[in-house]
Amino acid sequence: MTIELVGFDGDDTLWHSEGYYQHAGAEFERIVGAWIDIRDAAVRTRLHAVERRNLALFGYGAKAMTLSMIEAAIELTGGAISAQDIHRIVALGKTILEHPVELLPGIRAAVETVAARHRVVLITKGDLFHQERKVEQCGLGDLFHRIEIVSEKDERSYARVLAECGVAASAFAMVGNSLRSDIEPVIGLGGWGIHMPYHVTWAHELEHGVERGHPRVITIASAGEITDAVARCG
Repeated sequence: MTIELVGFDGDDTLWHSEGYYQHAGAEFERIVGAWIDIRDAAVRTRLHAVERRNLALFGYGAKAMTLSMIEAAIELTGGAISAQDIHRIVALGKTILEHPVELLPGIRAAVETVAARHRVVLITKGDLFHQERKVEQCGLGDLFHRIEIVSEKDERSYARVLAECGVAASAFAMVGNSLRSDIEPVIGLGGWGIHMPYHVTWAHELEHGVERGHPRVITIASAGEITDAVARCG
């Protein structure tokens, strides 16, 4: 079947994102390190555990990470951390929310080329205000048939988008960096996944059930390969 609709992920597919979260995580370690021996505390592991615990309540994004950093800092220090350092953690969250939107190399040309041949949709998850700001500043919004900001990228979310677009899953290809969020739900519905790994990935997104060599998953190294990958689907 010919591909009728192509989806693009936002964070770390169209624009850089995870690096800012990684930087905030490193700064968080330095703040907490003034209160405990971080060599023995496994700070990143503890922070990730708090984030996972809070996903159902806070969702994804910078605000959720900030709240989880505050909670983890209080837990790790036994409540000893100062109000001043809590304020520093809040400031870290603000730096993520305010970071510039920088497109990945070659992505503008790739989206323009695909959009000239197919309907394209942007499907991204995270905090609504933050994602809307990124879409506005990325300069690509006018290329998309529709823009979907979802709380979770699962089969139900993708199935809803496909139904509203009137497209069968087998005629849909999704481009993204996360096997868990961008690829696994789509191939579970019978669609195609174009996996473009980013150089760093949040630990939660590393957990997936995509088998190596899946016949409907194409792995590429850069945006310049997207057009050819879409042509190979279907």
